Amino acid sequence: MEKVPEQCRVEDALSILTGKWKPIILLHLLQEGTQRFNELKRKMPGVTQKMLTKQLRELEEEDIIARTIYPQVPPKVEYAMTDYGRSLEPILEAMHEWGRNHTLRKRQKQQTSTS
Repeated sequence: MEKVPEQCRVEDALSILTGKWKPIILLHLLQEGTQRFNELKRKMPGVTQKMLTKQLRELEEEDIIARTIYPQVPPKVEYAMTDYGRSLEPILEAMHEWGRNHTLRKRQKQQTSTS
């Protein structure tokens, strides 16, 4: 299958996945299932409440994750992967594996150059 650079959709995909915290959010939800906001925040100590809220909303707008609000006091909100969002799992796994291999390659290259 020939791909025409002018019609490349990689940029579209990356625009949905980019953001410092989005891949981490997605991996937590994929591996651990449904999470409450504070559970996610605790697992990502460097993220601000504002940034976590922003990135969760962006993923929700793209139908990657679903937000469920329970009408109780205090309010309970949970986030989970949608079936559509789960289609990202092999992509995220491939990206993780590539990143791991790339990091190893860089270390080996540094060790070789300092020897």
